[in-house]
Amino acid sequence: MILRKLSILNYKNIREATLELSPKMNCFIGHNGVGKTNVLDAVYYLSFCRSASNPIDSQVIRHDEPFCMIEGEYSENSENSENSELISVGMKRGQKKHFKRNKKEYKRLSEHIGQIPLVVVSPSDTLLIEGGGEERRRLMDMVISQYDRSYIDALSRYNNALQQRNTLLKQEDPAPDPMLLQIWEEQMAESGELIYHRRDAFVQELVPLFQQFYDKISSGREMVGLDYISHCQRGPLLEVIQRDRHKDLAVGFSLHGIHRDDLVFTLGGHPMKREGSQGQNKTYAIALKLAQFDFLKRTASQTTPLLLLDDIFDKLDAERVEQIVHLVSGDAFGQIFITDTNRDHLDQILKNSALDYQIFEVDNGEITKKDV
Repeated sequence: MILRKLSILNYKNIREATLELSPKMNCFIGHNGVGKTNVLDAVYYLSFCRSASNPIDSQVIRHDEPFCMIEGEYSENSENSENSELISVGMKRGQKKHFKRNKKEYKRLSEHIGQIPLVVVSPSDTLLIEGGGEERRRLMDMVISQYDRSYIDALSRYNNALQQRNTLLKQEDPAPDPMLLQIWEEQMAESGELIYHRRDAFVQELVPLFQQFYDKISSGREMVGLDYISHCQRGPLLEVIQRDRHKDLAVGFSLHGIHRDDLVFTLGGHPMKREGSQGQNKTYAIALKLAQFDFLKRTASQTTPLLLLDDIFDKLDAERVEQIVHLVSGDAFGQIFITDTNRDHLDQILKNSALDYQIFEVDNGEITKKDV
């Protein structure tokens, strides 16, 4: 998928911008805090119907403005724009947002997820290693949801049943009705088993891809691992949930279920969180995201995802940066969006490249195309 043209109005600190984009590489240069990441976030919004950094829609509208709009013109490849797609979103303060494809509004936003597959690599990816299990579950959910619509529905059913069960568990007087608990536990188990099998299949296919990318970026100097753990591995999920119901009643929430799933990251057989340097952690996160890209390319609508690389060169040595650029500039990758604080850095990377590319300078929300 190629984003040919991007129009932004009153999104975060960007007042107005219309960008004609390169089908291969688009570089956004500027100091920290000037709006480079906001451009990438607008591209992200058109794929996921939300901001990557702020789930509250009213807070992405530019200060003191009543509305914002993002519009993207896409095509299947760089040579032919006959089958173009127009994706747009408009939001007014205090009103429902309107998300449209070719000027026709979606009835359910979930219908759009996966239509324009996308992978983003950002500084916040270190939370995958340093943060809690919620970050790692979100990683799995974001990828699987882009190629499996039934997975989104199962997640919704599971989370609803979990919320209802937790509400009952908090009841003290009168005590929760065991029959009602049974109903929600059965719904959790049914949806949870489906989610577990989808996650397990995804991780099994992702691991060798991830290890290949890490090996290339690190020049084979380090061994990494990735394992999926779930309560579903202890037996039928309904039995696992009900086995310790008395403990759940004591604490007032559900201790078992796929909402407690996690991924275990290792370096040399030891926990990545404890062993990895800043550069190794960043390499791990980037390799993980590039593996997701490769996976989605073969599964999500059979189209090449967009790749957003936000400030990825920080904390990496020159050799790893060179390996990453060599990887993403190959034929296996499609359209790429990169942010950096240093144009000299990017010029050095791109000077010997035959890639088609555009460079944009960002300054306090103003975006200017630069000569290349």
